[in-house]
Amino acid sequence: MRLMGFSTGALAKGDFRAALQILKETHVNAVELSALRQNELVPLVRELNELDLREFRYMSFHAPSVMDSDFEPTAIEALQDVYLRKWPIIVHPDALHDPSRWEPFGDLLCVENMDKRKPIGQTAAQLFKIFEVLPRASLCFDIGHARQVDPTMSESASILKCFKERLRQVHISEVNSESRHDPLSMESILAFQKVAHLIPESVPVIVESRVCKEEVIEEIQNARKALSFNNVLAIAGD
Repeated sequence: MRLMGFSTGALAKGDFRAALQILKETHVNAVELSALRQNELVPLVRELNELDLREFRYMSFHAPSVMDSDFEPTAIEALQDVYLRKWPIIVHPDALHDPSRWEPFGDLLCVENMDKRKPIGQTAAQLFKIFEVLPRASLCFDIGHARQVDPTMSESASILKCFKERLRQVHISEVNSESRHDPLSMESILAFQKVAHLIPESVPVIVESRVCKEEVIEEIQNARKALSFNNVLAIAGD
Protein backbone atom coordinates (compact mmCIF):
# COMPACT_ATOMS: atom_id res chain seq x y z
CA MET A 1 0.00 0.00 0.00
CA ARG A 2 1.16 3.52 -0.79
CA LEU A 3 2.94 5.41 1.99
CA MET A 4 0.63 8.22 3.03
CA GLY A 5 0.51 10.68 5.90
CA PHE A 6 0.15 14.31 6.87
CA SER A 7 2.09 17.52 7.12
CA THR A 8 2.45 18.56 10.75
CA GLY A 9 1.72 22.14 9.69
CA ALA A 10 -1.68 21.15 8.34
CA LEU A 11 -2.78 19.60 11.64
CA ALA A 12 -1.32 22.02 14.16
CA LYS A 13 0.13 25.27 12.89
CA GLY A 14 3.52 25.80 14.48
CA ASP A 15 3.06 22.93 16.98
CA PHE A 16 4.76 19.87 15.51
CA ARG A 17 4.54 17.90 18.77
CA ALA A 18 0.75 18.20 18.88
CA ALA A 19 0.54 17.16 15.24
CA LEU A 20 2.78 14.13 15.78
CA GLN A 21 0.60 13.01 18.68
CA ILE A 22 -2.49 13.16 16.46
CA LEU A 23 -0.74 11.12 13.76
CA LYS A 24 0.46 8.48 16.17
CA GLU A 25 -3.10 7.99 17.37
CA THR A 26 -4.34 7.55 13.80
CA HIS A 27 -1.53 5.17 12.76
CA VAL A 28 -0.47 6.78 9.48
CA ASN A 29 2.87 5.63 8.06
CA ALA A 30 4.32 8.89 6.72
CA VAL A 31 4.92 12.40 8.00
CA GLU A 32 6.25 15.70 6.73
CA LEU A 33 7.75 17.86 9.48
CA SER A 34 6.82 21.40 8.61
CA ALA A 35 8.69 24.63 9.35
CA LEU A 36 6.77 26.86 6.97
CA ARG A 37 7.78 30.08 8.75
CA GLN A 38 11.48 30.81 9.02
CA ASN A 39 11.36 31.36 12.78
CA GLU A 40 10.17 27.73 13.15
CA LEU A 41 13.11 26.15 11.32
CA VAL A 42 15.99 26.19 13.79
CA PRO A 43 13.86 25.21 16.84
CA LEU A 44 12.37 22.24 14.94
CA VAL A 45 15.76 21.01 13.71
CA ARG A 46 17.15 21.24 17.25
CA GLU A 47 14.34 18.95 18.46
CA LEU A 48 14.79 16.20 15.85
CA ASN A 49 16.88 13.94 18.09
CA GLU A 50 14.18 14.10 20.76
CA LEU A 51 11.27 13.13 18.53
CA ASP A 52 9.93 9.57 18.48
CA LEU A 53 9.39 8.91 14.78
CA ARG A 54 9.67 5.11 14.85
CA GLU A 55 6.07 4.68 13.76
CA PHE A 56 6.67 6.39 10.43
CA ARG A 57 8.14 4.55 7.46
CA TYR A 58 8.65 7.79 5.51
CA MET A 59 9.77 11.21 6.72
CA SER A 60 10.34 14.47 4.88
CA PHE A 61 10.95 18.05 5.95
CA HIS A 62 9.33 21.21 4.58
CA ALA A 63 11.64 24.22 4.63
CA PRO A 64 10.22 27.74 5.12
CA SER A 65 8.00 28.80 2.24
CA VAL A 66 9.31 32.35 2.47
CA MET A 67 12.80 33.30 3.53
CA ASP A 68 14.69 36.56 3.85
CA SER A 69 17.89 36.59 1.83
CA ASP A 70 20.00 37.11 4.96
CA PHE A 71 18.35 34.04 6.57
CA GLU A 72 19.25 31.75 3.68
CA PRO A 73 22.73 30.76 5.01
CA THR A 74 21.18 29.97 8.41
CA ALA A 75 18.54 27.80 6.76
CA ILE A 76 21.08 25.89 4.70
CA GLU A 77 23.25 25.25 7.75
CA ALA A 78 20.28 24.07 9.83
CA LEU A 79 19.04 21.78 7.07
CA GLN A 80 22.37 19.94 6.97
CA ASP A 81 21.04 17.87 9.88
CA VAL A 82 17.99 16.92 7.80
CA TYR A 83 20.22 16.10 4.82
CA LEU A 84 22.33 13.75 6.93
CA ARG A 85 19.15 11.87 7.86
CA LYS A 86 18.50 11.35 4.12
CA TRP A 87 15.06 12.96 4.31
CA PRO A 88 13.71 14.86 1.30
CA ILE A 89 13.79 18.62 1.91
CA ILE A 90 10.75 20.30 0.34
CA VAL A 91 11.39 23.85 -0.91
CA HIS A 92 9.44 26.55 -2.71
CA PRO A 93 11.54 27.73 -5.66
CA ASP A 94 10.81 31.41 -5.06
CA ALA A 95 12.22 31.09 -1.52
CA LEU A 96 15.68 30.21 -2.86
CA HIS A 97 17.57 33.48 -3.29
CA ASP A 98 20.79 31.80 -4.45
CA PRO A 99 19.90 28.38 -5.88
CA SER A 100 23.58 27.46 -6.31
CA ARG A 101 23.90 27.32 -2.52
CA TRP A 102 21.22 24.62 -2.42
CA GLU A 103 22.67 22.42 -5.15
CA PRO A 104 24.85 20.37 -2.72
CA PHE A 105 21.64 18.87 -1.27
CA GLY A 106 21.43 16.93 -4.55
CA ASP A 107 18.30 14.88 -5.14
CA LEU A 108 17.21 15.34 -1.52
CA LEU A 109 16.33 18.91 -2.49
CA CYS A 110 12.70 18.50 -3.54
CA VAL A 111 11.30 21.46 -5.50
CA GLU A 112 7.55 21.96 -5.22
CA ASN A 113 5.35 23.28 -8.03
CA MET A 114 3.58 26.45 -7.02
CA ASP A 115 0.08 27.96 -6.81
CA LYS A 116 -1.21 31.09 -8.54
CA ARG A 117 0.23 33.47 -5.94
CA LYS A 118 3.83 32.64 -6.75
CA PRO A 119 5.89 34.21 -9.57
CA ILE A 120 7.61 30.97 -10.68
CA GLY A 121 7.26 27.21 -10.58
CA GLN A 122 3.64 26.86 -11.71
CA THR A 123 4.03 25.11 -15.07
CA ALA A 124 6.20 22.43 -16.64
CA ALA A 125 8.01 25.11 -18.67
CA GLN A 126 8.81 27.12 -15.55
CA LEU A 127 9.94 24.03 -13.65
CA PHE A 128 12.21 23.09 -16.55
CA LYS A 129 14.10 26.37 -16.07
CA ILE A 130 14.42 25.72 -12.34
CA PHE A 131 15.83 22.24 -12.91
CA GLU A 132 18.35 23.67 -15.35
CA VAL A 133 19.78 25.58 -12.37
CA LEU A 134 19.30 22.65 -9.95
CA PRO A 135 19.95 19.64 -12.22
CA ARG A 136 20.08 17.07 -9.41
CA ALA A 137 16.97 18.26 -7.57
CA SER A 138 13.82 16.15 -7.35
CA LEU A 139 10.13 17.12 -7.57
CA CYS A 140 7.43 17.39 -4.94
CA PHE A 141 4.27 17.45 -7.02
CA ASP A 142 1.50 19.44 -5.36
CA ILE A 143 -1.59 18.24 -7.17
CA GLY A 144 -3.78 20.86 -5.49
CA HIS A 145 -1.54 23.69 -6.67
CA ALA A 146 -1.52 22.27 -10.18
CA ARG A 147 -5.32 22.04 -10.31
CA GLN A 148 -5.67 25.62 -9.08
CA VAL A 149 -3.36 26.79 -11.88
CA ASP A 150 -5.15 24.67 -14.51
CA PRO A 151 -8.49 23.05 -13.50
CA THR A 152 -8.48 20.90 -16.67
CA MET A 153 -5.52 18.96 -15.17
CA SER A 154 -3.64 19.20 -18.46
CA GLU A 155 -0.76 21.06 -16.83
CA SER A 156 -0.69 18.44 -14.10
CA ALA A 157 -0.28 15.75 -16.73
CA SER A 158 2.48 17.74 -18.43
CA ILE A 159 4.43 18.17 -15.20
CA LEU A 160 4.10 14.50 -14.27
CA LYS A 161 5.15 13.31 -17.72
CA CYS A 162 8.04 15.76 -18.12
CA PHE A 163 9.51 15.10 -14.69
CA LYS A 164 8.48 11.54 -13.93
CA GLU A 165 12.09 10.58 -13.19
CA ARG A 166 12.34 13.38 -10.60
CA LEU A 167 9.06 12.69 -8.79
CA ARG A 168 9.84 11.99 -5.14
CA GLN A 169 6.77 13.07 -3.15
CA VAL A 170 3.20 14.25 -3.68
CA HIS A 171 1.26 16.89 -1.76
CA ILE A 172 -2.51 16.52 -1.86
CA SER A 173 -5.34 18.81 -0.72
CA GLU A 174 -7.95 21.02 -2.31
CA VAL A 175 -6.40 24.45 -2.91
CA ASN A 176 -9.02 27.18 -3.04
CA SER A 177 -8.97 30.50 -4.89
CA GLU A 178 -7.16 32.13 -1.95
CA SER A 179 -4.50 29.37 -2.02
CA ARG A 180 -5.62 27.83 1.26
CA HIS A 181 -5.42 24.06 1.67
CA ASP A 182 -8.96 22.78 2.21
CA PRO A 183 -10.28 19.22 2.71
CA LEU A 184 -10.82 17.24 -0.46
CA SER A 185 -14.20 17.63 -2.14
CA MET A 186 -15.79 15.23 -4.59
CA GLU A 187 -14.88 17.66 -7.40
CA SER A 188 -11.19 17.64 -6.48
CA ILE A 189 -11.19 13.85 -6.03
CA LEU A 190 -12.61 13.36 -9.53
CA ALA A 191 -10.15 15.88 -10.98
CA PHE A 192 -7.15 14.22 -9.34
CA GLN A 193 -8.22 10.80 -10.61
CA LYS A 194 -7.58 12.08 -14.14
CA VAL A 195 -3.83 12.00 -13.54
CA ALA A 196 -3.61 9.35 -10.81
CA HIS A 197 -2.28 6.83 -13.34
CA LEU A 198 0.81 9.04 -13.77
CA ILE A 199 1.75 8.82 -10.08
CA PRO A 200 3.50 5.54 -9.23
CA GLU A 201 2.33 3.64 -6.16
CA SER A 202 5.88 3.84 -4.82
CA VAL A 203 5.75 7.65 -4.44
CA PRO A 204 4.84 8.76 -0.88
CA VAL A 205 1.89 11.14 -0.44
CA ILE A 206 1.58 13.89 2.17
CA VAL A 207 -1.86 15.34 2.87
CA GLU A 208 -1.91 19.11 3.46
CA SER A 209 -5.64 19.54 4.05
CA ARG A 210 -6.39 21.58 7.15
CA VAL A 211 -8.53 19.18 9.17
CA CYS A 212 -9.12 18.42 12.83
CA LYS A 213 -8.05 15.23 14.60
CA GLU A 214 -11.41 13.53 14.05
CA GLU A 215 -11.19 14.08 10.29
CA VAL A 216 -7.69 12.69 9.67
CA ILE A 217 -8.71 9.12 8.82
CA GLU A 218 -11.51 10.23 6.49
CA GLU A 219 -9.16 12.62 4.71
CA ILE A 220 -6.58 9.86 4.23
CA GLN A 221 -9.31 7.65 2.75
CA ASN A 222 -10.37 10.44 0.39
CA ALA A 223 -6.75 10.99 -0.65
CA ARG A 224 -6.40 7.29 -1.48
CA LYS A 225 -9.60 7.49 -3.50
CA ALA A 226 -8.34 10.57 -5.36
CA LEU A 227 -5.13 8.80 -6.34
CA SER A 228 -6.69 5.51 -7.37
CA PHE A 229 -6.13 4.51 -10.98
CA ASN A 230 -9.14 5.35 -13.14
CA ASN A 231 -9.05 4.36 -16.80
CA VAL A 232 -12.30 6.12 -17.59
CA LEU A 233 -11.14 9.49 -16.33
CA ALA A 234 -7.56 9.29 -17.56
CA ILE A 235 -6.59 12.07 -19.92
CA ALA A 236 -6.73 10.85 -23.51
CA GLY A 237 -3.40 9.99 -25.02
CA ASP A 238 -1.65 9.19 -21.72
